[in-house]
Amino acid sequence: MPPVLPMLAKSVAAIPAGMQYEAKWDGFRAIVFRDGDEVELGSRTGKPLTRYFPELVTAVRERLPERCVVDGEIVIAREGHLDFDALTERIHPADSRVRTLAERTPASLVVFDVLALGDEALMDTPLTERRERLTAALSGVRAPVHLAPATTDIEVARQWFEEYEGAGLDGVIAKPLTVRYRPDQRAMFKIKHERTADVVVAGYRLHKSGPVVGSLLLGLYDDRGTLQHVGVSAAFTMKRRAELVEELEPLRLDDVTGHPWAAWSEEAAHEKARLPGAPSRWSGRKDLSWVPLRPDRVAEVAYDHMENGQRFRHTARFRRWRPDRTPESCTYAQLEEPVRYDLAEILGG
Repeated sequence: MPPVLPMLAKSVAAIPAGMQYEAKWDGFRAIVFRDGDEVELGSRTGKPLTRYFPELVTAVRERLPERCVVDGEIVIAREGHLDFDALTERIHPADSRVRTLAERTPASLVVFDVLALGDEALMDTPLTERRERLTAALSGVRAPVHLAPATTDIEVARQWFEEYEGAGLDGVIAKPLTVRYRPDQRAMFKIKHERTADVVVAGYRLHKSGPVVGSLLLGLYDDRGTLQHVGVSAAFTMKRRAELVEELEPLRLDDVTGHPWAAWSEEAAHEKARLPGAPSRWSGRKDLSWVPLRPDRVAEVAYDHMENGQRFRHTARFRRWRPDRTPESCTYAQLEEPVRYDLAEILGG
């Protein structure tokens, strides 16, 4: 019965041998419960997603076994490529808006594990047997519900890792063949793409614990010479957070006047440029204020994925300062574009 938290994965640098391999989908993780006409879509935190995806509720009733619990990912594809922004638009308080989007950009459900079938609980069943049961249960399943491709061939997994990024996927998941399903435990492994970029550090937010750096605000120049906010870097020790305040003090501005992101507090300005502090459903009443810096300092950061070619999908990881680079040289042109790959090739049409 819901809620059930999903089994998680820990990051490793290379694809480990002797496991089951799947693509790492870039969507909303969901534990899906069906009991006849009753359907519940549970999020990674256990909260329901059901009202945001009415088209998947209908699809689950039509395409999944009458009584089951499965683990999967909710995704939205546009032109053969995953679109995470379209997914986040669904988390909206207005039911009419949700239903309009469900018709305009319908979601799909990619299923990769099974926790229960009929009266039988399968969480203590080894992965290889769960996969066999899932494959049989979803034999002939039709879109928008898909059975996630899986392999035990590490060479195929390496090929997926290289090719599937072009369809917007995040990397590869490796699962031990005998692993039991363990909610909220990191019992699997994830191997994600990592690249580096030189970015302009144009500000920072304070940490919730006090007057130390919480996150660095990062920018890249577009082809018009406008500095666009592309994300943050935030994983620092408390000692390093305090050191950063001192290091950046010479660049600190008394106010935002004259800064490339000076208009950040004006809602209309966010429609013309990428600025820090954009209002969203996710931020709620969170304090989005920040400390402006002269955009003179360049840092090298590691990132895994660009969202729509405009911003870092996840928090970037600080690597080092780059005193040898000028801020003006930090442009989008340096970013490597993965070769496009049609999502339909992965899901079988």
